[in-house]
Amino acid sequence: MITIKEMKFDMKELEDKAELLKAIAHPIRLCIVRGLMQEEGRNVTNIQTCLSIPQSTVSQHLAKLKSAGIVEGRRSGTEVNYYVINEDVRNVLNHIF
Repeated sequence: MITIKEMKFDMKELEDKAELLKAIAHPIRLCIVRGLMQEEGRNVTNIQTCLSIPQSTVSQHLAKLKSAGIVEGRRSGTEVNYYVINEDVRNVLNHIF
């Protein structure tokens, strides 16, 4: 049996994973990511309509998800479509939903 004392932890990796979990811990951000996993390439207007919240609120949450490296926006003409790019987050959400 391996005891905790014998385990080696990479604290930087654990801190990075904790930051990902913090970023998706908000119900609106969790809903955005889950929705994007179901239908990639949605824009802010699509997400806003689905959630029935102001567009500015969606944009603020998307900014947090982008800064955490969970989603990215890709410009298509005049709009920006969003995609989930973090596989760890995909794996977590696939296990809890």
